[in-house]
Amino acid sequence: MDKPKTTPKDFFLWVGAMIALYASVFAFISLIFDYLNYAFPDALQYYASDPYSGGVSYEMASLIVLFPIFIVLMHLIHRDINRDASRADTWVRRWALYLTLFIAAATLAADLITLIMYFFNGDVSLRFILKVLVIFLVAGGGFLHFLADLRGYWEHNAHKARVLGWAACALVVITIAAGFLIIGTPWQARLYRFDEQKVNDLTTIQYQIVNYWQAKQHLPAALFDLSDSISGFSAPLDPQSSTAYEYNTKGPLSFELCATFNAPTVQSNTARTVPMMAPTAIGAKGVPIQDNWQHGAGHVCFERTIDPSLYPPLNPRKP
Repeated sequence: MDKPKTTPKDFFLWVGAMIALYASVFAFISLIFDYLNYAFPDALQYYASDPYSGGVSYEMASLIVLFPIFIVLMHLIHRDINRDASRADTWVRRWALYLTLFIAAATLAADLITLIMYFFNGDVSLRFILKVLVIFLVAGGGFLHFLADLRGYWEHNAHKARVLGWAACALVVITIAAGFLIIGTPWQARLYRFDEQKVNDLTTIQYQIVNYWQAKQHLPAALFDLSDSISGFSAPLDPQSSTAYEYNTKGPLSFELCATFNAPTVQSNTARTVPMMAPTAIGAKGVPIQDNWQHGAGHVCFERTIDPSLYPPLNPRKP
């Protein structure tokens, strides 16, 4: 019996389905890894206060778009097979299934090798074990699913195939929804970005104040005094309220900068270290907040004192 001819429709349906599948699986695993990194942070790595500024938003978008495309393409493929059983024996289908089996098997082997290698090196942690488990379950599940498809199991158990499809969809939806519980909503992330920009602005203003003092041996009376038409500098405004930041002099060498923050500083290793800053901030209730720019929610003032031995005047006054 002659093998069925592969039509352009068969080719592009299978190629599109496999591309959507591989990209969806990669995005799914990467998203789970990001959740694990956020839940079990590594003290040696930097984590942005806004997790959506990294790959999380791209991975979520990829899953939301590509996984439904995969489901739709596979539905069209199986509809054609139900209409014409010979479509199940096209070379593009066999190549797609065998290629997927090969990739899944290779991933499982690499996963086990990595686990054993890290075990011998004594670097096994809970986060690493969970990542290995995620890869093992995804690759193992994919291998078993497509092996069953190659042997015609799903053709004779269409009800189970539909249940599995709905379960996969539910897993993707739950994974995306869980991200909002683990790392917060995009709206919360926007508030974190506002806070981060405020800290950046205060850092810039403080730098200019120290330069001003070094040049003139007295603190500026107001932030407007920092304006420089030659360099083009002017004190930035609060990006959220478009108002000026609060600035007060506390003495010949001391001043404070204040801002209103939306949320407390994210407790991770994202705290900034700027040498010219004294590590003291005063919260809204007068409670000291340690570290350079760590803050609570609400109105927070950061008190700074210039040390002339560390920042000597550029043109010292003659006695």
